Amino acid sequence: RAARVVDSTSGRTLEISTTEPGIQFYSGNFLDGTITGKRGGVYGHRAALCLETQHFPDSPNHSNFPSTILRPSEMYRSRTVFSFGLLR
Repeated sequence: RAARVVDSTSGRTLEISTTEPGIQFYSGNFLDGTITGKRGGVYGHRAALCLETQHFPDSPNHSNFPSTILRPSEMYRSRTVFSFGLLR
């Protein structure tokens, strides 16, 4: 498991498993209430989060990070599983 998110109010959970070496986290700091979503819902400051599985940012410039170089004869495969559940 790479990450787990729990909403303590509803008991909803999200577990993420991935073959990627990293996860980018976005906290919604720049949401300001000007974007509306489904049924007119407003997305205010930190009203959402995003978890993106990927290689580490700036990997080509850090020899200690996993490589992001893909040669013409190589194949790239990645698997990410998002599992939703409820606390019991």
